[in-house]
Amino acid sequence: MGTTVQALIQDNEKDLKELQETTGYFFKNLELLQISMVHSSFAFERLDCGRHNETQEFLGDAVLDLTVGHLLFVRFPEMREGKLTRIRSALVNETGLAEMARSINLGKYILLGRGEDASSGREKSSILSCAFEALVGAMFLDGGYDAVKEYVERTFGPLVEERGDSLTINDAKSGLQERLQEQYNEGPRYVLDAEEGPAHARFFSVSVHFRETVLGAGRASSKKEAEQQAARAALKLLDES
Repeated sequence: MGTTVQALIQDNEKDLKELQETTGYFFKNLELLQISMVHSSFAFERLDCGRHNETQEFLGDAVLDLTVGHLLFVRFPEMREGKLTRIRSALVNETGLAEMARSINLGKYILLGRGEDASSGREKSSILSCAFEALVGAMFLDGGYDAVKEYVERTFGPLVEERGDSLTINDAKSGLQERLQEQYNEGPRYVLDAEEGPAHARFFSVSVHFRETVLGAGRASSKKEAEQQAARAALKLLDES
């Protein structure tokens, strides 16, 4: 027999309090916070209602695009749209969001199924970035746009001030796209070459192609990160040629 969201809130009272103190945002509706930390693997194994954080993740993704975009618009009023887009992409891609999640030790609070937990799920960038997006989605549902805007300014603001437009270096896909478009007026193509492993420990192999040439390859626990790895390899090859 499974458990309920309310029972989870009671069981995890200390952790939820700690997470709110870490983020500096205190929820009126703790159910939203708790659901944001429920991975689908845990929901399918343990929750009666089967609810998990993927719908909040979907919402958080959109809210982060808007609030981070607003932050960059205010910080760099003279910057061109293309560069603003690339900086935002570097901040809110899987690698960037996983970095933000690790900075608040978010993996500690995520509820995982047995298999996912056993395969070091708390350390996976894909799971961490999704949980961070779900957390932001929960903040938006609980406190509205202003609550998320304030959180984004506190957390992303110092990073933008410190690293500025050098953030685009981390977004290899955008860098490769821009480089090929500028030189050849044509972009790269990403191919999923293989999916390996069980559902809770899947790995993706991706190659990046330009015309008839393979420029690079990557392998990671998410397609997004595998594509970034392939793009980084392609940029290195282009730099050396």
